[in-house]
Amino acid sequence: MPDWPRRLQPVIVGVGESEYRKRGGHSDTPELTLCIDAIRKAAVDAGIEARQLDGFSSFGFEKNEPAVVQTALAAPAQRFASIVWGAGGGGCSGSVMLAAMSVATGQSQFAVAYRSICQGDGQQRYGQFRDRPLWGSYVGPFGLMSPGLMTSLTYRRFMHERGTGSAHLAELATNSRANAQVNPRAVMRGKPLSTDDYFASRMIADPFRLYDCCLETDGACAVIVTTREHADKLGRPAVPILAAAQASGERWSLGPMGSHNMPLADYPTINSREVAKAIYAQSGLTPVDIDVAQLYDAFSGLIPMALEDYGLCEQGGAAAMIESGALRQGGRLPVNTAGGMHSEAYLHGLNLVIEAVRQARGDSTMQVPNVRHSLVTSGGGGGHKSALILGAAA
Repeated sequence: MPDWPRRLQPVIVGVGESEYRKRGGHSDTPELTLCIDAIRKAAVDAGIEARQLDGFSSFGFEKNEPAVVQTALAAPAQRFASIVWGAGGGGCSGSVMLAAMSVATGQSQFAVAYRSICQGDGQQRYGQFRDRPLWGSYVGPFGLMSPGLMTSLTYRRFMHERGTGSAHLAELATNSRANAQVNPRAVMRGKPLSTDDYFASRMIADPFRLYDCCLETDGACAVIVTTREHADKLGRPAVPILAAAQASGERWSLGPMGSHNMPLADYPTINSREVAKAIYAQSGLTPVDIDVAQLYDAFSGLIPMALEDYGLCEQGGAAAMIESGALRQGGRLPVNTAGGMHSEAYLHGLNLVIEAVRQARGDSTMQVPNVRHSLVTSGGGGGHKSALILGAAA
Protein backbone atom coordinates (compact mmCIF):
# COMPACT_ATOMS: atom_id res chain seq x y z
CA MET A 1 0.00 0.00 0.00
CA PRO A 2 2.83 2.55 0.57
CA ASP A 3 3.49 2.69 -3.20
CA TRP A 4 -0.11 3.60 -4.07
CA PRO A 5 -0.73 7.06 -5.56
CA ARG A 6 -1.26 9.52 -2.73
CA ARG A 7 -4.80 10.31 -3.81
CA LEU A 8 -5.80 6.63 -3.50
CA GLN A 9 -3.97 5.74 -0.29
CA PRO A 10 -6.53 4.58 2.30
CA VAL A 11 -6.38 6.37 5.64
CA ILE A 12 -8.38 6.25 8.86
CA VAL A 13 -9.88 9.65 9.66
CA GLY A 14 -12.33 8.94 12.46
CA VAL A 15 -13.00 6.54 15.34
CA GLY A 16 -15.88 6.34 17.77
CA GLU A 17 -17.31 4.18 20.53
CA SER A 18 -20.48 3.96 22.53
CA GLU A 19 -20.12 3.63 26.28
CA TYR A 20 -18.73 0.21 27.16
CA ARG A 21 -20.57 -1.73 29.85
CA LYS A 22 -20.41 -5.22 31.31
CA ARG A 23 -22.59 -7.77 29.51
CA GLY A 24 -26.22 -6.89 30.15
CA GLY A 25 -25.36 -3.33 31.11
CA HIS A 26 -27.09 -1.97 28.01
CA SER A 27 -30.08 -4.32 28.20
CA ASP A 28 -32.40 -1.31 28.08
CA THR A 29 -30.74 0.05 24.91
CA PRO A 30 -31.33 -1.41 21.43
CA GLU A 31 -28.16 -2.69 19.81
CA LEU A 32 -28.83 -0.51 16.76
CA THR A 33 -28.84 2.56 19.02
CA LEU A 34 -25.35 1.67 20.29
CA CYS A 35 -24.18 1.09 16.72
CA ILE A 36 -25.44 4.45 15.46
CA ASP A 37 -24.00 6.22 18.51
CA ALA A 38 -20.52 4.87 17.76
CA ILE A 39 -20.76 5.73 14.05
CA ARG A 40 -21.94 9.28 14.71
CA LYS A 41 -19.09 9.84 17.15
CA ALA A 42 -16.64 8.54 14.54
CA ALA A 43 -18.11 10.96 11.99
CA VAL A 44 -17.64 13.89 14.39
CA ASP A 45 -14.07 12.74 14.95
CA ALA A 46 -13.53 12.69 11.18
CA GLY A 47 -15.09 16.10 10.63
CA ILE A 48 -17.86 14.83 8.37
CA GLU A 49 -21.61 14.35 8.63
CA ALA A 50 -22.66 10.76 9.27
CA ARG A 51 -24.97 10.95 6.24
CA GLN A 52 -21.87 11.26 4.01
CA LEU A 53 -20.98 7.61 4.69
CA ASP A 54 -21.55 5.51 1.59
CA GLY A 55 -19.56 2.36 2.40
CA PHE A 56 -20.33 -0.12 5.18
CA SER A 57 -18.42 -3.17 6.40
CA SER A 58 -18.59 -5.39 9.43
CA PHE A 59 -17.93 -8.98 10.47
CA GLY A 60 -19.50 -12.19 11.74
CA PHE A 61 -22.49 -12.07 14.12
CA GLU A 62 -23.20 -8.38 13.35
CA LYS A 63 -26.98 -8.05 13.40
CA ASN A 64 -27.23 -4.47 12.09
CA GLU A 65 -27.19 -4.83 8.33
CA PRO A 66 -25.84 -1.97 6.18
CA ALA A 67 -29.26 -1.06 4.76
CA VAL A 68 -30.61 -0.61 8.29
CA VAL A 69 -27.58 1.42 9.36
CA GLN A 70 -27.81 3.56 6.22
CA THR A 71 -31.47 4.32 6.92
CA ALA A 72 -30.81 5.14 10.57
CA LEU A 73 -28.09 7.60 9.53
CA ALA A 74 -30.31 9.15 6.83
CA ALA A 75 -27.48 8.53 4.38
CA PRO A 76 -28.77 9.07 0.84
CA ALA A 77 -26.47 6.56 -0.87
CA GLN A 78 -24.94 3.17 -0.19
CA ARG A 79 -22.25 2.32 -2.72
CA PHE A 80 -20.47 -0.51 -0.91
CA ALA A 81 -21.51 -3.13 1.66
CA SER A 82 -19.67 -6.26 2.74
CA ILE A 83 -18.96 -8.53 5.68
CA VAL A 84 -16.05 -10.72 6.79
CA TRP A 85 -16.95 -14.23 7.90
CA GLY A 86 -16.07 -15.23 11.43
CA ALA A 87 -15.92 -13.02 14.47
CA GLY A 88 -12.60 -12.18 16.09
CA GLY A 89 -10.70 -14.45 13.73
CA GLY A 90 -10.73 -12.37 10.61
CA GLY A 91 -13.11 -9.62 11.40
CA CYS A 92 -11.66 -6.69 13.32
CA SER A 93 -8.81 -6.01 10.89
CA GLY A 94 -10.59 -7.59 7.94
CA SER A 95 -13.55 -5.22 8.10
CA VAL A 96 -11.17 -2.24 8.02
CA MET A 97 -9.39 -3.89 5.10
CA LEU A 98 -12.70 -4.09 3.19
CA ALA A 99 -13.40 -0.42 3.93
CA ALA A 100 -9.91 0.46 2.70
CA MET A 101 -10.41 -1.52 -0.52
CA SER A 102 -13.73 0.19 -1.18
CA VAL A 103 -12.34 3.72 -0.98
CA ALA A 104 -9.08 2.92 -2.77
CA THR A 105 -10.99 1.48 -5.74
CA GLY A 106 -13.50 4.32 -5.87
CA GLN A 107 -16.47 2.25 -4.76
CA SER A 108 -17.14 4.66 -1.90
CA GLN A 109 -15.81 7.96 -0.59
CA PHE A 110 -16.24 7.40 3.15
CA ALA A 111 -16.54 3.85 4.42
CA VAL A 112 -17.23 2.78 8.00
CA ALA A 113 -16.22 -0.49 9.63
CA TYR A 114 -18.43 -1.12 12.64
CA ARG A 115 -19.26 -3.69 15.32
CA SER A 116 -22.04 -3.69 17.90
CA ILE A 117 -22.82 -6.15 20.69
CA CYS A 118 -25.69 -6.06 23.16
CA GLN A 119 -26.23 -9.44 24.75
CA GLY A 120 -29.71 -9.51 26.23
CA ASP A 121 -31.16 -12.33 28.28
CA GLY A 122 -32.42 -14.07 25.15
CA GLN A 123 -29.01 -14.32 23.48
CA GLN A 124 -26.45 -17.04 23.94
CA ARG A 125 -23.19 -15.83 25.44
CA TYR A 126 -20.11 -15.85 23.23
CA GLY A 127 -18.25 -17.98 25.76
CA GLN A 128 -20.79 -20.79 25.57
CA PHE A 129 -20.85 -23.87 23.37
CA ARG A 130 -22.44 -23.54 19.94
CA ASP A 131 -23.59 -26.66 18.16
CA ARG A 132 -22.01 -26.20 14.75
CA PRO A 133 -20.94 -29.10 12.50
CA LEU A 134 -17.23 -29.12 13.32
CA TRP A 135 -17.66 -28.02 16.92
CA GLY A 136 -20.57 -30.28 17.78
CA SER A 137 -19.97 -33.41 15.74
CA TYR A 138 -16.19 -33.67 15.99
CA VAL A 139 -14.82 -31.81 19.00
CA GLY A 140 -17.91 -31.67 21.23
CA PRO A 141 -17.79 -35.38 22.17
CA PHE A 142 -14.27 -34.82 23.51
CA GLY A 143 -15.43 -32.10 25.88
CA LEU A 144 -14.38 -29.08 23.80
CA MET A 145 -17.54 -27.13 24.40
CA SER A 146 -16.36 -23.53 24.66
CA PRO A 147 -13.70 -21.26 23.14
CA GLY A 148 -11.70 -21.41 26.37
CA LEU A 149 -11.55 -25.19 26.38
CA MET A 150 -10.49 -25.30 22.73
CA THR A 151 -7.84 -22.63 23.10
CA SER A 152 -6.41 -24.15 26.27
CA LEU A 153 -5.21 -27.22 24.36
CA THR A 154 -3.20 -25.29 21.80
CA TYR A 155 -1.68 -23.05 24.45
CA ARG A 156 -0.83 -26.01 26.68
CA ARG A 157 1.13 -27.39 23.72
CA PHE A 158 2.82 -24.01 23.29
CA MET A 159 3.81 -24.05 26.97
CA HIS A 160 5.30 -27.51 26.59
CA GLU A 161 7.33 -26.59 23.51
CA ARG A 162 8.31 -22.98 24.32
CA GLY A 163 8.78 -23.02 28.08
CA THR A 164 6.19 -20.48 29.18
CA GLY A 165 4.35 -20.94 32.47
CA SER A 166 1.59 -19.56 34.66
CA ALA A 167 3.76 -16.65 35.81
CA HIS A 168 3.90 -15.38 32.23
CA LEU A 169 0.10 -15.50 31.95
CA ALA A 170 -0.16 -13.59 35.23
CA GLU A 171 2.18 -10.89 33.88
CA LEU A 172 0.05 -10.48 30.76
CA ALA A 173 -3.25 -10.30 32.65
CA THR A 174 -1.98 -7.79 35.21
CA ASN A 175 -0.37 -5.67 32.50
CA SER A 176 -3.66 -5.34 30.59
CA ARG A 177 -5.46 -4.40 33.78
CA ALA A 178 -2.80 -1.83 34.69
CA ASN A 179 -3.13 -0.19 31.27
CA ALA A 180 -6.89 0.06 31.73
CA GLN A 181 -6.54 2.05 34.93
CA VAL A 182 -5.75 5.25 33.00
CA ASN A 183 -8.35 4.63 30.27
CA PRO A 184 -11.69 6.30 31.11
CA ARG A 185 -13.50 4.08 28.60
CA ALA A 186 -12.30 0.80 30.14
CA VAL A 187 -14.87 -1.43 31.84
CA MET A 188 -12.21 -2.47 34.37
CA ARG A 189 -10.98 1.01 35.24
CA GLY A 190 -10.89 1.36 39.01
CA LYS A 191 -10.48 -2.39 39.46
CA PRO A 192 -6.73 -3.08 39.64
CA LEU A 193 -5.49 -6.66 39.50
CA SER A 194 -2.52 -7.94 41.50
CA THR A 195 -0.53 -11.10 40.89
CA ASP A 196 -2.00 -12.54 44.09
CA ASP A 197 -5.50 -11.76 42.79
CA TYR A 198 -4.66 -13.54 39.57
CA PHE A 199 -3.47 -16.75 41.23
CA ALA A 200 -6.39 -16.73 43.69
CA SER A 201 -8.91 -16.81 40.85
CA ARG A 202 -10.57 -20.07 39.85
CA MET A 203 -9.33 -22.29 37.05
CA ILE A 204 -11.53 -22.10 33.95
CA ALA A 205 -9.72 -24.34 31.44
CA ASP A 206 -6.21 -25.37 32.48
CA PRO A 207 -3.93 -23.41 32.20
CA PHE A 208 -6.38 -20.50 31.95
CA ARG A 209 -7.72 -18.96 35.14
CA LEU A 210 -10.59 -16.50 35.38
CA TYR A 211 -8.40 -13.48 34.63
CA ASP A 212 -6.95 -15.11 31.53
CA CYS A 213 -10.38 -14.82 29.88
CA CYS A 214 -11.59 -11.67 28.17
CA LEU A 215 -14.61 -9.61 29.11
CA GLU A 216 -18.09 -9.90 27.67
CA THR A 217 -19.16 -6.37 26.88
CA ASP A 218 -22.14 -4.42 25.58
CA GLY A 219 -21.15 -1.59 23.27
CA ALA A 220 -20.21 -0.57 19.74
CA CYS A 221 -17.17 0.66 17.79
CA ALA A 222 -16.74 2.41 14.45
CA VAL A 223 -13.76 3.27 12.24
CA ILE A 224 -14.08 5.59 9.22
CA VAL A 225 -11.79 5.15 6.22
CA THR A 226 -11.31 7.39 3.20
CA THR A 227 -8.55 8.25 0.72
CA ARG A 228 -5.69 10.61 1.37
CA GLU A 229 -7.18 12.97 -1.23
CA HIS A 230 -10.43 13.33 0.72
CA ALA A 231 -8.61 13.40 4.06
CA ASP A 232 -6.49 16.35 2.96
CA LYS A 233 -9.67 18.42 2.61
CA LEU A 234 -10.83 17.64 6.16
CA GLY A 235 -7.88 19.09 8.02
CA ARG A 236 -7.92 16.21 10.49
CA PRO A 237 -5.07 13.82 11.44
CA ALA A 238 -5.17 10.94 8.97
CA VAL A 239 -3.65 7.56 9.83
CA PRO A 240 -2.34 5.70 6.76
CA ILE A 241 -3.10 2.01 6.39
CA LEU A 242 0.31 0.68 5.38
CA ALA A 243 -0.76 -2.96 5.17
CA ALA A 244 -3.98 -4.93 5.47
CA ALA A 245 -4.24 -8.64 4.77
CA GLN A 246 -6.17 -11.83 5.39
CA ALA A 247 -4.75 -15.36 5.24
CA SER A 248 -4.94 -18.83 6.72
CA GLY A 249 -2.76 -21.88 7.06
CA GLU A 250 -3.67 -25.43 6.09
CA ARG A 251 -6.56 -27.37 7.68
CA TRP A 252 -7.51 -24.83 10.36
CA SER A 253 -11.20 -24.88 9.46
CA LEU A 254 -13.85 -23.51 11.87
CA GLY A 255 -14.07 -22.78 15.57
CA PRO A 256 -11.96 -20.72 17.98
CA MET A 257 -8.91 -22.90 17.42
CA GLY A 258 -9.92 -24.80 14.30
CA SER A 259 -10.82 -28.43 14.01
CA HIS A 260 -7.70 -29.49 15.96
CA ASN A 261 -6.71 -31.22 12.74
CA MET A 262 -4.15 -28.63 11.68
CA PRO A 263 -0.55 -29.74 10.91
CA LEU A 264 1.37 -30.54 14.09
CA ALA A 265 3.96 -27.83 13.41
CA ASP A 266 1.15 -25.26 13.37
CA TYR A 267 -0.72 -26.58 16.41
CA PRO A 268 0.90 -24.28 19.02
CA THR A 269 0.19 -21.14 16.96
CA ILE A 270 -2.70 -18.77 16.30
CA ASN A 271 -2.71 -19.53 12.56
CA SER A 272 -1.18 -16.15 11.74
CA ARG A 273 2.13 -17.00 10.11
CA GLU A 274 0.73 -16.50 6.61
CA VAL A 275 -0.95 -13.19 7.34
CA ALA A 276 2.24 -12.00 9.05
CA LYS A 277 4.20 -12.69 5.87
CA ALA A 278 1.61 -10.78 3.87
CA ILE A 279 1.56 -7.58 5.94
CA TYR A 280 5.34 -7.32 6.16
CA ALA A 281 5.70 -7.89 2.42
CA GLN A 282 2.97 -5.35 1.69
CA SER A 283 4.37 -2.66 3.96
CA GLY A 284 8.06 -3.26 3.30
CA LEU A 285 8.55 -3.38 7.08
CA THR A 286 9.98 -6.02 9.38
CA PRO A 287 8.97 -6.97 12.94
CA VAL A 288 11.67 -4.73 14.43
CA ASP A 289 9.91 -1.72 12.87
CA ILE A 290 6.78 -2.22 15.01
CA ASP A 291 6.61 0.29 17.89
CA VAL A 292 3.37 -0.75 19.60
CA ALA A 293 1.01 -3.71 19.16
CA GLN A 294 -2.64 -4.39 19.85
CA LEU A 295 -2.79 -8.20 19.99
CA TYR A 296 -6.10 -10.04 20.05
CA ASP A 297 -6.41 -11.32 23.60
CA ALA A 298 -9.56 -13.37 24.01
CA PHE A 299 -7.29 -15.42 26.28
CA SER A 300 -3.93 -14.38 27.72
CA GLY A 301 -2.18 -17.27 26.02
CA LEU A 302 -2.91 -15.84 22.59
CA ILE A 303 -0.40 -13.06 23.20
CA PRO A 304 2.76 -15.23 23.47
CA MET A 305 1.67 -17.19 20.40
CA ALA A 306 1.10 -13.93 18.50
CA LEU A 307 4.56 -12.67 19.48
CA GLU A 308 6.07 -15.69 17.74
CA ASP A 309 3.68 -15.88 14.77
CA TYR A 310 4.35 -12.23 13.89
CA GLY A 311 8.10 -12.50 14.44
CA LEU A 312 8.05 -10.03 17.31
CA CYS A 313 10.37 -12.41 19.12
CA GLU A 314 12.28 -15.46 17.94
CA GLN A 315 10.71 -18.90 18.25
CA GLY A 316 10.97 -19.89 21.89
CA GLY A 317 11.66 -16.31 22.91
CA ALA A 318 8.21 -15.29 24.19
CA ALA A 319 8.93 -16.23 27.80
CA ALA A 320 12.09 -14.14 27.99
CA MET A 321 10.40 -11.22 26.24
CA ILE A 322 7.54 -11.21 28.74
CA GLU A 323 9.90 -11.55 31.71
CA SER A 324 11.94 -8.57 30.50
CA GLY A 325 8.98 -6.20 30.83
CA ALA A 326 9.13 -5.45 27.11
CA LEU A 327 5.34 -5.51 26.78
CA ARG A 328 4.72 -2.96 29.53
CA GLN A 329 4.61 0.81 29.24
CA GLY A 330 8.17 1.99 28.65
CA GLY A 331 9.21 -1.42 27.29
CA ARG A 332 10.47 -2.28 23.84
CA LEU A 333 7.01 -3.22 22.53
CA PRO A 334 4.06 -2.07 24.65
CA VAL A 335 1.02 -4.27 24.08
CA ASN A 336 -2.73 -3.60 24.44
CA THR A 337 -2.18 -0.13 25.78
CA ALA A 338 -5.88 0.63 26.40
CA GLY A 339 -6.41 -2.61 28.34
CA GLY A 340 -7.29 -4.85 25.41
CA MET A 341 -10.26 -7.20 25.47
CA HIS A 342 -9.23 -8.28 28.95
CA SER A 343 -9.79 -4.95 30.61
CA GLU A 344 -11.11 -2.31 28.17
CA ALA A 345 -13.92 -4.03 26.28
CA TYR A 346 -14.77 -7.05 24.14
CA LEU A 347 -15.98 -5.94 20.73
CA HIS A 348 -14.40 -8.80 18.80
CA GLY A 349 -11.27 -6.69 18.56
CA LEU A 350 -12.43 -3.56 16.74
CA ASN A 351 -11.57 -1.57 19.87
CA LEU A 352 -7.97 -2.75 19.32
CA VAL A 353 -8.01 -0.99 15.94
CA ILE A 354 -9.28 2.18 17.59
CA GLU A 355 -6.45 2.10 20.13
CA ALA A 356 -3.92 1.60 17.33
CA VAL A 357 -5.34 4.71 15.63
CA ARG A 358 -5.01 6.69 18.83
CA GLN A 359 -1.41 5.58 19.24
CA ALA A 360 -0.72 6.63 15.64
CA ARG A 361 -2.30 10.05 16.31
CA GLY A 362 -0.53 10.53 19.62
CA ASP A 363 -3.69 10.81 21.73
CA SER A 364 -3.85 7.47 23.54
CA THR A 365 -4.47 7.42 27.29
CA MET A 366 -1.20 5.45 27.58
CA GLN A 367 0.74 7.01 24.74
CA VAL A 368 3.92 5.35 23.49
CA PRO A 369 6.45 8.04 22.44
CA ASN A 370 7.33 8.51 18.76
CA VAL A 371 5.04 5.83 17.31
CA ARG A 372 5.77 5.24 13.64
CA HIS A 373 4.18 1.82 13.07
CA SER A 374 1.30 0.17 14.94
CA LEU A 375 0.33 -3.49 14.54
CA VAL A 376 -3.20 -4.83 15.05
CA THR A 377 -3.93 -8.56 14.96
CA SER A 378 -7.15 -10.52 14.82
CA GLY A 379 -8.38 -13.58 16.67
CA GLY A 380 -6.99 -16.66 18.20
CA GLY A 381 -7.02 -19.62 15.86
CA GLY A 382 -9.53 -21.23 13.55
CA GLY A 383 -10.46 -19.91 10.14
CA HIS A 384 -8.71 -17.09 8.37
CA LYS A 385 -6.82 -14.35 10.14
CA SER A 386 -6.38 -10.66 9.42
CA ALA A 387 -3.95 -7.95 10.48
CA LEU A 388 -3.17 -4.27 9.92
CA ILE A 389 -0.11 -2.07 10.10
CA LEU A 390 -0.85 1.62 10.57
CA GLY A 391 1.59 4.48 10.02
CA ALA A 392 1.94 7.69 11.99
CA ALA A 393 -0.80 10.26 11.50
CA ALA A 394 -0.15 13.17 9.17
